[in-house]
Amino acid sequence: MSDTDSDSDIVKDFLVESYENLDRLDRDLVGLEKNPTDRDALAGVFRTIHTIKGTCGFLGFNKLEKVAHVGENLLTRLRDGQLTLNPELTTALLGMVDAVRQMLGSIDVSGGEGERDDTKLITTLTRLQQSPEALVKSAVAPVPEPPSEAAELPSSIGDILMQRAGVTQAEILLAVEKQKEGDPRRMGEILVEQGAARPADVVDALRVQQSSRAAAAASDSTIRVDVALLDKVMNLVGELVLARNQVLLFASHTKDTAFLAASQRLNLITTELQEGVMKTRMQPIGNIWGQFPRTVRDVALGCGKEVAIEMEGKETELDKTIIEAIKDPLTHLVRNSVDHGIELPEDRVQAGKERIGRLILRAFHEGGQVNIEISDDGAGLNAERIRKKAVERALITAEQSARMTDREIYNLIFLPGFSTAEKVTNVSGRGVGMDVVKTNVEKIGGTVDVQSTLGRGTTVRVKIPLTLAIIPALVVTCGGDRYAIPQVSLLELVRIEADEVVKGIELVHGAPIYRLRGRLLPLLYLNQELKLAADARPATDSDGAVNIVVLQAGERQFGLVVDEINDTEEIVVKPLRKQLKTVKTFAGSSIMGDGKVALILDVLGLAQRAGVVTETRDRSLTEKTTESPTTVGEKQTFLLFAGPGDCRMAIPLSTLARLEEFPVAQVELSGSQWVTQYRGQILPLIRLNIALHEQEGEQQKDRRNKLRLMQAPPPPDSGPIQVLVLNHDGRSFGLVVERILDIVEDRADVKSAATRASVLYSVVIGDRVTELLDIPAILRSADLKAARPARAKKSAEAAN
Repeated sequence: MSDTDSDSDIVKDFLVESYENLDRLDRDLVGLEKNPTDRDALAGVFRTIHTIKGTCGFLGFNKLEKVAHVGENLLTRLRDGQLTLNPELTTALLGMVDAVRQMLGSIDVSGGEGERDDTKLITTLTRLQQSPEALVKSAVAPVPEPPSEAAELPSSIGDILMQRAGVTQAEILLAVEKQKEGDPRRMGEILVEQGAARPADVVDALRVQQSSRAAAAASDSTIRVDVALLDKVMNLVGELVLARNQVLLFASHTKDTAFLAASQRLNLITTELQEGVMKTRMQPIGNIWGQFPRTVRDVALGCGKEVAIEMEGKETELDKTIIEAIKDPLTHLVRNSVDHGIELPEDRVQAGKERIGRLILRAFHEGGQVNIEISDDGAGLNAERIRKKAVERALITAEQSARMTDREIYNLIFLPGFSTAEKVTNVSGRGVGMDVVKTNVEKIGGTVDVQSTLGRGTTVRVKIPLTLAIIPALVVTCGGDRYAIPQVSLLELVRIEADEVVKGIELVHGAPIYRLRGRLLPLLYLNQELKLAADARPATDSDGAVNIVVLQAGERQFGLVVDEINDTEEIVVKPLRKQLKTVKTFAGSSIMGDGKVALILDVLGLAQRAGVVTETRDRSLTEKTTESPTTVGEKQTFLLFAGPGDCRMAIPLSTLARLEEFPVAQVELSGSQWVTQYRGQILPLIRLNIALHEQEGEQQKDRRNKLRLMQAPPPPDSGPIQVLVLNHDGRSFGLVVERILDIVEDRADVKSAATRASVLYSVVIGDRVTELLDIPAILRSADLKAARPARAKKSAEAAN
């Protein structure tokens, strides 16, 4: 190897070590600002700068050496107790770190330090060494004999005590002589007895010695590997996984036991190798979080705020490519929380909060994904202000804004060009940040969601996959082609047998739905979405059964109907070519065991394209709260159904327990009351058409006819009846309706007086006049109907 190559390797190693040290310097300096008496941290900062200065002097980087030298002098005065760290000193030292980082970047690119003038920085650092305001007596004991610039990190207890506790060389030699004469005590004990050192100094020196030995041991047990080499190994492992899948597919069609055994061993070794290589690419998220204390400090100082940052789950590991992809989005979210979220100290005190704002970063594994939360205890998002700004910037219309929920309003902050900042600063105001965050996170298959409470704070939740290279997937067939669905989006598999299809799958306004454990699950037919077939319901097995893959898209669920469900297997993700990258339906491709290509479905993109994410919002019956509708102007969720004479009627969804469909054979008579056995109890059934007619002013003869109808059981040849199971004042009953129409969300502001009994009022819902049912009145009507046959037949109590 030539001298030039050797020098190049030395510079490369110097750059790698220096970058690692600088990242640690940022964290240590910000931490020291809060705890200036931390001698260990201060010593670590000094050693880092001293090492950089010594090495760059050896390599001939004179500008870098000058900046590091003046910074080292300032750190020496801090370490010796002649100065106490304050915000001004911290800012100057962080400026020195930035200058060193910039010069290192220039050395990395061009081999030189670049044309730069650091005179102002050097002057500032020199002035602060002599600043009278900074000459405050420190709680740290002064060290009378600072080490020479060429001194290396001490390893013996004697050297450490000489540097840190002021022990003289003569006192050390005297203790050594005593040990040679047979004194069994350790050097620290002898020095304490002589009065040369205090017990606390000895303990401190032992701690420094242990940390230096641990650092040396750690460096001996690790090596640096070029990232390009890791990527190459990962690609080769991916190809090996594909070859493994092909061998396993071939082995499944042979009866050669020796070949089967060899293929199973290959499978085992490949899996272990894959896991090992994946681990080499995994990095703790704390690697990128380490820069955030510095970021928070700089932004807070620039905004005149006081912010403390807390981190939970720094050890959570992610693939290196994911770490690189989310670094910038997370940095922007942190800056945004400090700038937009947390209030000024005076405003916080006035609002009854602590003067110092809290920013909490939290990371954890859940459901095969990594969840990252950025929470602040600031002012929260103002929905009305966001709504107004969005309309002003023509991002949405006034009509659209009136129909949007608070959650939809909050998500407007991710639109391009949107910002609520009154003025543009170097931190925010241009409206080019949050949309980039959302775009970059969704590129790697992640999602972003924001939740906020006005006056209490905001939480941004980011969900991202662990890795993008090799993922478990469910392989399905549709239209004769195979498709892979990432398992991270898979909730469950449902199969509807042929004789249940007609009853199980219903149409609501032409959209197919399936009632899954009380939840209205919207269905998408994959062959229709991919234009493989025009029919809305063609995807069935050869025996007529329907296969549903229940998927999660963001916070919403939907069912994907496919022809066949094959199996789960690990697939190697191959990116799509640029011609297909704009197609939201697909996230990539993979080569299957038989050598054929299968496209990987983008679940979120598929749901957005079909409009499922919007259409299914707030339609989950199991997720509804039991709060009653409140003030006019707030959006409410209603269940729409057909009443007598095909009129539109509605009830608040909060009053609904379940939607049910009962066969007529299950309906029985108890006296004159329709009932059915339901979940271990007898559920009374109230027929809406009878209840409404009973309270209208009809002639006596017509009433008797209605009573006869009421006492008759349902015709045995009629279809199943649709029932709304309701709870009122602790009572459960079923309301029999003509048919269920839809579940909608509306403000219901336009009202008019009711035109008949058992109706509260008429209201406009979904641009159509709808009657809002009076549930208590319906119950009273049922009681009246029960009483009248009692008087007519003299056996009412028995009948009920």
